[in-house]
Amino acid sequence: MLNSGYHESRLTADPKRDVVWRALWRYHFSRLVRDDDCVLDLGCGYGSFINQVVARRRIALDSWKDFPAFLAPGIEAVIGEATELSFLPEGGVDFAFASNLFEHIPQKDFSRILEVLRGKLSARGTLTILQPNYRYAYREYFDDYTHVAIYSHVSLMDFLTANGYEVLTVAPRFLPLTVKSRLPVSSWLIRAYLASPIRFLGKQMLISARPRR
Repeated sequence: MLNSGYHESRLTADPKRDVVWRALWRYHFSRLVRDDDCVLDLGCGYGSFINQVVARRRIALDSWKDFPAFLAPGIEAVIGEATELSFLPEGGVDFAFASNLFEHIPQKDFSRILEVLRGKLSARGTLTILQPNYRYAYREYFDDYTHVAIYSHVSLMDFLTANGYEVLTVAPRFLPLTVKSRLPVSSWLIRAYLASPIRFLGKQMLISARPRR
């Protein structure tokens, strides 16, 4: 569990983050989420992803007690740990999402999340993970003092497979590492970046998977 000081030092509020996520929703994630889906955002932080989502039901979960104040109207806020999903109905989640979460927790907790999430995903349900790819971000990886686990796109795929999930897609260089840089942030640049086959600055990976049935 991250203490409140983390959001005052490492993960401060930044309006550029909202620009990024609006563009990511428009140009990528909106193609993956149906209007009638139930979407679960694990470790939602400031709600940057879930605030953009258009879906039948939107649920945001985080252990940070102050996060509900940042959510858009209509989003269900749950303060708690991602290892405890008993509040969800069986088979009720169609699209689960975790951004920059699993590098912050021990592998045993990651395995537990995968175990409990399995029963909560619908027949078409998937888990999509966005997080730093150590293969490309090793220089900066431990600038965040709360990182406790290391994954490349290869090891993360293997971990998912070992825990009973089938990997559907993998993008080793989906995005640059952080909005904390001198690079400009704009919707059209993000659109162009996502459309480009060359992503030299990409240090965050995106992987989607589903439980093996």
